[in-house]
Amino acid sequence: MTRVLVVTNDFPPRRGGIESFVLALCERMPPSEVVVYTARMPGSAAYDATLPFPVYRDPSGMLLPTRAATRRAVEVLRRHGCDRVVFGASAPLGLMAPRLRAAGARRLIALTHGHEVWWAKAPGTRRLLRRIGDTVDVMTYVSEWCRDRIAPALSPAARDRMERLSPGVDTTRFFPGCGGAHVRKDLGIEDAPVVVCTARMIRRKGQDTLITVWPDVLREHPDARLLLVGDGPDRRRLERLVRRGGVGDSVIFTGSVPWAEVPAYTDAGDVFAMPCRTRLLGLEPEAWGIVFLEAQACGLPVVIGRSGGAPEALLDGAAGRVASGPEAVRDAVVRMLEGGLLGHPRRSFVSSRHDWNCVQGKLWALLA
Repeated sequence: MTRVLVVTNDFPPRRGGIESFVLALCERMPPSEVVVYTARMPGSAAYDATLPFPVYRDPSGMLLPTRAATRRAVEVLRRHGCDRVVFGASAPLGLMAPRLRAAGARRLIALTHGHEVWWAKAPGTRRLLRRIGDTVDVMTYVSEWCRDRIAPALSPAARDRMERLSPGVDTTRFFPGCGGAHVRKDLGIEDAPVVVCTARMIRRKGQDTLITVWPDVLREHPDARLLLVGDGPDRRRLERLVRRGGVGDSVIFTGSVPWAEVPAYTDAGDVFAMPCRTRLLGLEPEAWGIVFLEAQACGLPVVIGRSGGAPEALLDGAAGRVASGPEAVRDAVVRMLEGGLLGHPRRSFVSSRHDWNCVQGKLWALLA
């Protein structure tokens, strides 16, 4: 039996987009055929005990391609007879590729997300990214926007080997009626028009734009509620914006919710809005938009910020808008609450292109 070694710094119990992506890929492999090598973090021992496959934790809190970490990854690869490797993020862990190939890995796949975009821009990291591309068999990308910016940093041969692998949606968890009514009842907003945003509270996600335009939305829809699901370093600033805008009675901060409950909170909305934006002179974009796919799977119309590859997550132009700037966001939200745009895209369309089973099948094909 051969196995796949997943080498990643991004893995639960830490939460984030890459962590969720990598975990979902691992969970859909046969437990006897996957081994994970990742960083140590608080709560990791208890979490690993719940998984059906082995997880090895590096002593460091951040997994980097040091000689010691690479040596330990090689030891795990040999111990379990792994002959294929998936790097949870190409940069920088893909620099381990030559040592792992020499130790017996016949196929190496390196995933990219958003941060490789700025790696492709800076001269020093650009050279390292090119080296990674030349030493792995396939470098993936999550959106065409990302590919267009990462590919120029690679050699022509590595560029030709790039393949798209975007995160998927579990349509058995995200669907119209998957628990939103219970959430609305618990929050006392059964009859209110609800705009929901499920995202980590960092500036790039755009919750502050929603709060800024909310007084204008209330003038058109006085009973509306803004449901902000999640937590993060920007939460205190967002709470100050709410108080300053005098909209505290209509904005709900849920804080972090368990992953199992996220579908119900998404389903609690009438409109989903995350007006993400690019920050730091283009170095911090939204590479993709899995939350927009989850919302569309729940049948919600979506407001998507014009950042990076996020607009590619709009499956049907009749069920959403790509909006840039507060005025456009306000107009889109107001129109959607009036029923100017309808949700409920065809679930077959969501499933056929972005279901996790399709994503996993693509990964298995790349590993073959």
